[in-house]
Amino acid sequence: MDFEFGIIGGGPAGYTLAMSLAKKGHTVCLFEKENLGGTCLNRGCIPTKSLIHSSEVFKKHFELNSFGIKTDITEFDFTKIAQKRDLTVEKIRKSLELAVKNSGVTVIKAEANIIDKNKISADKEYIVNEIIIATGSKPKEIQGLEFDGEFILNSDDVLKLNKLPKSVLIVGSGAIGIEWARIFSNFGVDVSIIELAEHLIPLADIDVSKRIERIFKQNKIKFYLKDKIQSVSDKTVVLDSGVTLQPDFVLMAIGRTPNEIKHDVSKIIGDACGEIQLAHYAISQAYKIAENQEPIIDKQLVPSVIYGEPEIAWVGIREQDCDESYNKVSLPITALGKSWCDDSIEGFIKIITKNNLIVGAHIISKEASALIHQILLAMQFNIKIDDLKKVCFAHPTYSEGIFETICRL
Repeated sequence: MDFEFGIIGGGPAGYTLAMSLAKKGHTVCLFEKENLGGTCLNRGCIPTKSLIHSSEVFKKHFELNSFGIKTDITEFDFTKIAQKRDLTVEKIRKSLELAVKNSGVTVIKAEANIIDKNKISADKEYIVNEIIIATGSKPKEIQGLEFDGEFILNSDDVLKLNKLPKSVLIVGSGAIGIEWARIFSNFGVDVSIIELAEHLIPLADIDVSKRIERIFKQNKIKFYLKDKIQSVSDKTVVLDSGVTLQPDFVLMAIGRTPNEIKHDVSKIIGDACGEIQLAHYAISQAYKIAENQEPIIDKQLVPSVIYGEPEIAWVGIREQDCDESYNKVSLPITALGKSWCDDSIEGFIKIITKNNLIVGAHIISKEASALIHQILLAMQFNIKIDDLKKVCFAHPTYSEGIFETICRL
């Protein structure tokens, strides 16, 4: 036996599990044919968040006069913005590579093929006691709208752009679609979104969806609900509703599908298992397996975040899934002094409760990605609302909005 564990895929699930097992004294071989970090680091979370930040910095300068700051900036250099994005990814990747190396994990940078339940072929054959698959996912494709890298793009293709379009059509309004709509819109691109469901962000609470629709209208982002593409010809897109659009390209953002690999193994984690395709879900699975536990996680306790201004975050049950036994309470962000100081008054904190416990929370606000975890801790450990009311929240903060919300119950 060459190694106790052979892990195929070096994304969040794979590298987390590899380092955790190595820390416990196990011999581990991690196979990755491209770069460590997977989609999240190299083609997803990190590069898009860098672009979101750059786009918001640019958009914000138009509002500086209201802060008493004069500026005459009217243009940006997208090439340098892309270079900053790539440099950010490179710095994080190098740090990750060093951490994996120092943990004692052996990394094989080659495509891995499973020969049998104890043998992997890559640059050579490796004998392992157990194989774990963490091969991630790839952009989902629709028949008739196959990616061509020119007019029909996926989330990988769009990161290769060296200049911005004048107009773009985004298909799908999940996290990928919403974040790219914000990036393009902040840079002055004409953005349209098609969504098959009745509302934007169909997985979100109904109040979140409706508020984002309002915000998008204010930002002149067009969207077509309960609609889909009927035909594409010569860069002309016709929708089922009869609307005709002529974008520079179409970005398909309809989700991701697991990377398949022929296998005879029982453990598949991360995006490859086809469940919740989020890096933090994959990391949680990895830690459980490292502790010799089943990678089962309560999906009602997995937070979702969509980045941009304002941030969107939620966890637990939605209002549309509730019956009369649940209570709900909502606080507008305008109730918080900090929001006025920051000129970030858009949004709300909405909490759903049952039997003196929080069972769901939905936030649109600056710092929503941080706020949701305060609520998640209360949910995870069944902290009663009466006990949460005894906590002293600092003022002025966004966090005190949680306190103000539960005090309205």
